[in-house]
Amino acid sequence: MSDGMKAGGLGLRRLPAASWRDFLPPDQQVDAHERWRASAGALLGVLFTAWLCHALVPAQASPLWLVAPIGASAVLVFALPASPFAQPWSVVGGNTLSALVGIACVQLLGVAPWSAALAVGLAIAVMFALRCLHPPGGACALLMVLGGVADPSFALQPVLLNSVLLMLAGVAYNRLTGRAYPQRGVAGPKVDEPRRRSFTDADLDAVLARYNQVLDISREDLHMLLEQAQMQAWRRRSGQVRCAEVMSAPPISVSFGTPLHEAWALLRQHRVKSLPVTDRAQRVVGIVTLADFMREARVGARADWERRLAALIRPSGATHGDKVEVVGQIMTRQVRVVSQDRPIGDLLPLFSTTGHHHVPVIDGERRLAGMITQSDVVRALAHHE
Repeated sequence: MSDGMKAGGLGLRRLPAASWRDFLPPDQQVDAHERWRASAGALLGVLFTAWLCHALVPAQASPLWLVAPIGASAVLVFALPASPFAQPWSVVGGNTLSALVGIACVQLLGVAPWSAALAVGLAIAVMFALRCLHPPGGACALLMVLGGVADPSFALQPVLLNSVLLMLAGVAYNRLTGRAYPQRGVAGPKVDEPRRRSFTDADLDAVLARYNQVLDISREDLHMLLEQAQMQAWRRRSGQVRCAEVMSAPPISVSFGTPLHEAWALLRQHRVKSLPVTDRAQRVVGIVTLADFMREARVGARADWERRLAALIRPSGATHGDKVEVVGQIMTRQVRVVSQDRPIGDLLPLFSTTGHHHVPVIDGERRLAGMITQSDVVRALAHHE
């Protein structure tokens, strides 16, 4: 037996045995409002499609003004608007192209069992090839064979017309009820994606490639749900841990009038990247970071950055002048603070999406109590696994 066959056999033996519970319907994770929203949307969408097609198409031209697979399309468009199967091109292209495939099979093979089977199989292949996979498309292909439809114009009226009108109704209704439809295509990863997400687009692509099955959810929504599930797990694990338990205290701080060279020396001495700036009552009025020094010194890709930075922090000795001398002149005034009683899980969105790396912690009287960093939160989460 070859290695591939052995591996395949082992893989099959690892599959869990089916039980009667596997055949029970899973719980629908949607509330009553969403169920009524979807039901009302399907009712209005099919009504709009049927009424307009009935009004536009004379009875003598075509006695059939609505095809049954449109009902299945309505389920997808209004109940699963985020599904790749429900997107406009899937609805219109999937139904229409599948109908043409079914008509071609009738023309070539007539009405027969093998014609019906071939129509459905070829319709799926065409929808895969043209990126418009739509489950009701299989029903459209089968309908053509069962009805003995050999006229290609039937794919235009009623199938194409039905599909376009239902899709337009879906666009209007879903947007009016707060659902994004059509779903935007997934763009390439942004520059800051690796920093913002705990896993990258490449990681997700690799897992999906190994899974190798069609998912009834967009890749973008799957990414979002996985991130939110991970965030919820972190919050659950860290719900009892407060900022006061993991912050660095007492904090190293400076005042508005602290000379730049003294603030720079504190950053270097304590190997920190930021210093909170406080007033006389120890309330936070700003924060000064390494980035503030670099920005004020206009340090970029220049080779003389050390000279520029030294010139910035060197005291001029003058009582008047335009040179920046103290922390208050370069600090960032808009600073995020957190309470020392706040759960550290609440800081995860702050650290993961806003670019913050260190946040001052205040007490009940809004006085500076400590500093908390990304590293502090990570260590606490690891300890409470």
